[in-house]
Amino acid sequence: MAEQAAAAELAEQYVGMLAEVSRSGRRLTRVEVESLRELGERGAEAGHGLRELIAHCMGAGRKSWARLPGVAGADSTGELRQVGEALLLAVETALAAVGEGHERAQRLAVRQEEAARREFIDDLLYGRSDLGTLAARAERFGLRLARTHAVAVAVAPQPYGHVDPVVRRVERELTGRFGERDVLLTTKDGRLVCVAPESEHAVLDAFARLALHPGAGYPPARRVAIGRRHSGAGGVVRSYEEALDALDFADRLDLPAELLNAEELLVFPVLMRDRAAMADLVRTVLGPLAAARGGAGPLLDTIAVQAQAGYVNAEAARRLGVSVRTLGYRTDRIKALTGYDPADALHRYTLETAAMGARLLGWPGQPL
Repeated sequence: MAEQAAAAELAEQYVGMLAEVSRSGRRLTRVEVESLRELGERGAEAGHGLRELIAHCMGAGRKSWARLPGVAGADSTGELRQVGEALLLAVETALAAVGEGHERAQRLAVRQEEAARREFIDDLLYGRSDLGTLAARAERFGLRLARTHAVAVAVAPQPYGHVDPVVRRVERELTGRFGERDVLLTTKDGRLVCVAPESEHAVLDAFARLALHPGAGYPPARRVAIGRRHSGAGGVVRSYEEALDALDFADRLDLPAELLNAEELLVFPVLMRDRAAMADLVRTVLGPLAAARGGAGPLLDTIAVQAQAGYVNAEAARRLGVSVRTLGYRTDRIKALTGYDPADALHRYTLETAAMGARLLGWPGQPL
């Protein structure tokens, strides 16, 4: 009923204005133009498309054209031409006003929808809303939170914005390839975030590839992390936090990988669960390295790189940018200062664990 009333009122006012213009030959007044804008806005709010409103007006005008006072009362071809010119100008002005009002309503609706979407995303990713209410709101944005979801997060050298061309490209590619499949793509705190159900894990893989390799002219992501799969609204929060933790650990440990899976990095949350114990391990095992010439940094790097190189001296030396002889000297210093021998399996594990802990804690740059 509201839809029909809005369209009918618009047509009635439109024809009434045409009748007056045909009689007087005047232009539409400012008040009439604004009134048409408001009717166009109301038509949009009632669910009418702009094409539908224009067609409705044109149809009503065509049906009433011969009965318009100025048209019916014209005594000559010249007079009819003058009336026609005035009417065409009025039609142009009126339809432009209807279009402006319709667009004004659409822009407002988009802003309101975006605000609601951002609020929902904040509540979803931070778990700040009642889960039942959150699940109901999620359906509006294409998510069914009763399912099992996973979250992927991309970070780039420059923060992502919601109107970023890369974001639009990734969104366009995912939608074109997979359609609307219970997937949410958004930006949060300068990161690009993709939420997808477990059954659509290919979406997250495609998201990671697109973010890392978006194509010519688009800056690539620096790194992408994918959280583990969890069920329910709380599961989305947990997967999101796991992805963020994976990115944080990768940065602190200077991991080379561009694509991270949280399930492959579970050792790091375990290591950091007891921060005091880890700090004590670093202090006890690696603390003596601070007495070395040049500080603990070079020797700490040596422990980490040797582990990454599988204790192949030539490869470790290459990665460190030193000679094999210098590498041997550093290894001897580590053994002499700490009492732990990298050649011994248990000692090696202790040194590696302590070195990881040192990087996670920011030591020696940050005091323990």
